[in-house]
Amino acid sequence: MTETGTRSAAANDGLVQRFAEALARLNPGGGKVGLAVSGGPDSMAMLVLAHAAAPGAFEVATVDHGLRAEAAGECAFVQAVCAARGIPCAVLRVQVPPGNVQASARDARYTALADWAQQRGLAAVATAHHADDQAETLLMRLNRGSGVAGLAGVRERTVLPGGDVALIRPLLSFRRAELAGFLANHGLSPVLDPSNEDDRFDRVRLRKALASAAIIDPAAVASSALHLAEADEALDWAACREWDERVQVGEGEVRYSPKAPRAIALRIVERAISRLGERPRGRAAARLLDALLAGDGGNVGGVLARVRRGTWVFTLEPPRR
Repeated sequence: MTETGTRSAAANDGLVQRFAEALARLNPGGGKVGLAVSGGPDSMAMLVLAHAAAPGAFEVATVDHGLRAEAAGECAFVQAVCAARGIPCAVLRVQVPPGNVQASARDARYTALADWAQQRGLAAVATAHHADDQAETLLMRLNRGSGVAGLAGVRERTVLPGGDVALIRPLLSFRRAELAGFLANHGLSPVLDPSNEDDRFDRVRLRKALASAAIIDPAAVASSALHLAEADEALDWAACREWDERVQVGEGEVRYSPKAPRAIALRIVERAISRLGERPRGRAAARLLDALLAGDGGNVGGVLARVRRGTWVFTLEPPRR
């Protein structure tokens, strides 16, 4: 083996070891994991890493959203790569409703993955989000004025919507370039999604801007997102204590005697609205909080809030005649 080949092999071994450590940390029970593989460079690198680090300990699902004519062929490509390695692979076909296509496709994909994981008895589903994705997410949300929860970006471990199956991201410490190099070293040519070059999408424009901004270190930005996730967990913990100590829940009513700082009070307002069966959207809860702090009230999604002798009272809006 040449000196270059030796360095490549050592780098590959280092990536496999890092992946194995991340997988063990995020899936401490050691149950079988499902990999969500699109055929793109990041998820294909995850597949090959998993095959090297934990052979036989995972299955693969690839989702056909039905949005592009090439999708069926891309799913067949993932199936062929898995078949050559003896890896079980399922094709999940979903329907994406009109509207915000990217958000609708993500929701449909996660729902299908949750159903598949439950049917297969999997302990977790892994996606291929990496450090560059995390940096892009944080910067996009900074540009929108997001709060701590939004700036925390994607989490290393959470739960798939609508179920209790863990959703893990074992590649969050990996860079896009090193994953692409790892895949090239294994002689695999991934699927290239043309939407990843489509300037109509905010993320694509930001990705291109980051590529020319040498002063920004995506790995450091991703690390900041991790710190923000820890801060978000601390705020959640404090909000739970505030709820237990300062909130009374009655029939169709939530009463809160506020004492906590604004960031925690906002979470109480959001939880109160949700407790009454509504879902605060956008900055509606923040605007309602401002009104309550000023001694006024308001209506968010059919939930009325008003101030009574220092207590914030939340009730459902009476039905209209």
